[in-house]
Amino acid sequence: MAQLNIKVAVQKFGNFLSSMVMPNIAAFIAWGLITALFIPTGFFPSESLGQMVDPMVKYMLPLLIGYTGGKIVHDQRGGVVGAIATMGVIVGADIPMFLGAMVMGPLGGYVIKKFDQWIEGKVKAGFEMLVNNFSAGIIGGCLAILSFLGVGPAVTVFTGWLVTGVDGLVAAGLLPLTSIIIEPAKVLFLNNAINHGVLSPIGIEQVKQTGQSVLFLLEANPGPGIGVLLAYSIFGKGTAKKSAPGAAIIQFFGGIHEIYFPYILMRPMLFFAVILGGMSGVFTLVLLGGGLFAPSSPGSILAIAAVTPHHTSAFVANFAGVIVAGIVSFIISAFVLKTGKQTEESLEDAAKKMQEMKGKKSSVADVFVSQGTMPDNVNKIIFACDAGMGSSAMGASLLRKKVKEAGIDIAVTNTSISNLPSDAQIVITQEELTPRAQKQVPNAYHISVDNFLSSPEYDRLISQLKFPANAELHEIVEEAEEVVPGNPDGENDNDSLLRPENVFLNQEFANKEEAIRFAGRALVKAGYVNESYIEAMIARDEMTSTYMGNDVAIPHGTEEAKKDVLNSGFTVLQVPNGVDFDGQKVRLIFGIAGKDGTHLEILSGIAVTCSDMENIEKLVEAKTAQEIIAILGKE
Repeated sequence: MAQLNIKVAVQKFGNFLSSMVMPNIAAFIAWGLITALFIPTGFFPSESLGQMVDPMVKYMLPLLIGYTGGKIVHDQRGGVVGAIATMGVIVGADIPMFLGAMVMGPLGGYVIKKFDQWIEGKVKAGFEMLVNNFSAGIIGGCLAILSFLGVGPAVTVFTGWLVTGVDGLVAAGLLPLTSIIIEPAKVLFLNNAINHGVLSPIGIEQVKQTGQSVLFLLEANPGPGIGVLLAYSIFGKGTAKKSAPGAAIIQFFGGIHEIYFPYILMRPMLFFAVILGGMSGVFTLVLLGGGLFAPSSPGSILAIAAVTPHHTSAFVANFAGVIVAGIVSFIISAFVLKTGKQTEESLEDAAKKMQEMKGKKSSVADVFVSQGTMPDNVNKIIFACDAGMGSSAMGASLLRKKVKEAGIDIAVTNTSISNLPSDAQIVITQEELTPRAQKQVPNAYHISVDNFLSSPEYDRLISQLKFPANAELHEIVEEAEEVVPGNPDGENDNDSLLRPENVFLNQEFANKEEAIRFAGRALVKAGYVNESYIEAMIARDEMTSTYMGNDVAIPHGTEEAKKDVLNSGFTVLQVPNGVDFDGQKVRLIFGIAGKDGTHLEILSGIAVTCSDMENIEKLVEAKTAQEIIAILGKE
């Protein structure tokens, strides 16, 4: 357990470092291009244009990192204070302060965040702007002085140690041994801490001096991964062999390295293939003088070519490093696959294991997840969510409309996952709920969506149902169709479902829990639910985010909380500046209480209306409750 906690901590730390660097990669590339082109040894030496090199690397790049780090912690105010604090380490050191920016940016955001929490509710009306501006300025200034006097010199010494260590490895010919750590760390998602915390800052310092750095290729080299995937394409079995060619294209040209991790996890002996492949590639790069003038992100051969110094020897060295790494990795992978136990590998299980190790959703894991087989003679599609009364009802309403417009005679219903019938044919769920649905009805065809209000999966499904023999061709046509907002069939005459006093304009919330509790209290005050329903709304969102897409969230209770619903009703919260729902900005919140299915008709109207972003903007900009009710289709 202790080892697992350490791994998770390193992953989180690495991801945090990465989140400060990755948004600013374009700036690194811009600086790298100017450096490679206009320094005295560049492709087009220019004394005047070369003057931009030092200010960009000394001031612009660290300030961007510091601002981004502060913004991650405490939004705009955190970013501003983080940038001010970073200025102290920049001026207090003679080397580019990337590591210093990674320290002071988040620290500045954290300090101002704690200050804002301390004064919350204590500032008299009319003095908010004065307090906000002066507090950020004073705190930022103090941190800048601190960083100038203490942090800058300390980071300078630490960076010197790292540079000396790397130079020692290069001089002793030991740099290839770093692959023993880097290649397994990639598969275990521990690489970001090494790559962005150590290699990139040192690499940038080397670029400043020599115009390129081999450190940028230690982790980004696609050679080891492409070797594994090509070996699977030839010597693999079953699903792994069939999927490997497509994965190879994604990995080599798209630069998404994690797509090859499941293939290694199926055969742990392949760790030796990527380690030896990586070592061979690094040895080749050092031998031939390879390197890049900026970080390569993503690790695509195209991205590597774009940031390779513009002279023939650099291209030869870098491509040779990739090719040698790929060949060595392929040979060892082929040996492992040919001599290993010849059973059909479970690629799906390996992908799930990879995602568990990552500690968050993988962008490529779904490539390997089996959805089941599309059934013949479909007569019913079922949307399922935890309670079967909120998100699933909205999704069902939208798909029902699309099915009707396509002229397909198929019923679209919604239910809770626990009530999915054993003979279900097609089941649609949120991504987080799909494993539960698959366990409940393993023989059904499962579709995962991440945006109930605007998912391309709906159009893809319509294409498969309407044109089974040529779904891909007609999918292009289907996706071009506009979703026309409107009311559901028939008006709902029950005006008690949404009353003007339950529409709240221009709200501000610190976080999603505060917003959900506000919506819950409004439902209680309106007589729709009991007090205990509020906690059920919080619990439901913790199970699976109630964010629906298109800046909309519909918090509601769990299935067990239906007993706390007194009457069906809604509350609408307009949040123009947005509130964070697990990384998604939400500007409209519909708090829902449903009893005996009477809320489904208005839910359908909300779903259809909110599927169009133009309507979302109208709702967010509405000045009165009556205007919002009218837009939602209630006169």
